[in-house]
Amino acid sequence: MALELPENVVVSKLDELASWCRKNSLWPMPFATACCGIELMATGASKHDLARFGAEVFRFSPRQCDLMIVAGRVVMKMLPVLQRIWQQMHEPKWCISMGACASTGGVFDTYSVVQGIDRFIPVDMYVPGCPPRPEQLIQSIIDLQDKIQREGTLTGREFETAARQKPKRALIELPILPSRHWDSRLRTLGIH
Repeated sequence: MALELPENVVVSKLDELASWCRKNSLWPMPFATACCGIELMATGASKHDLARFGAEVFRFSPRQCDLMIVAGRVVMKMLPVLQRIWQQMHEPKWCISMGACASTGGVFDTYSVVQGIDRFIPVDMYVPGCPPRPEQLIQSIIDLQDKIQREGTLTGREFETAARQKPKRALIELPILPSRHWDSRLRTLGIH
C-alpha cells in the first residue's frame, strides 16, 4: 500500500531546499568605481527588472550582502577597502567581476591599477565588455544561480571543495609610502 501525500506537500532534500533559497535571494553589494557602475545602475533599474531573479535588494552594508559585484577599475589605493569589505561579508558569499577593468585591468596597464581582482579575492563569474550591457550582467547572475544550486550545501561541503580546488589567496598588505617615495617614483616615470 503506497502512502499518498496531500496536494500541498512537496518532498525534497534539505540541501536542495537551502540552495534554492540561497540562489533566489541574492543580495548584491555594488562596488562600482568607474563607467561599469552606470551599467550596473541600469541593470537595477525598472527596465531590466532584476527582481525577477531574486537579486533586486542592493545593500551597501557588507554584513547584509552575499554577492559582491565589482564594476570598473580598482586602483591600488582602493584594494585594501575592497578586501576589507569582502572579509566583512558573511559566508556563503560570491563575487562577480564586471567589465574588462575589474577582470584584467582593461586598457589601464599601469602600476596603480589592479590587473584583475581575482589576484586578491576569489571571483565566481566574469562579465566581459567595456562596459558590459545589463543583459550580460543578468546572464552572469543566472549562471551564478545555477552554480549555487549545483554546488551549495547546507553542511558547508562547498567550502571544503572550493578550498581544495582553488589556491588560497592571501590578502596583501599594501605599504603606506611616505611622500618622498612617491616623488621619486613619479620622477622615474617623467612626471614631476
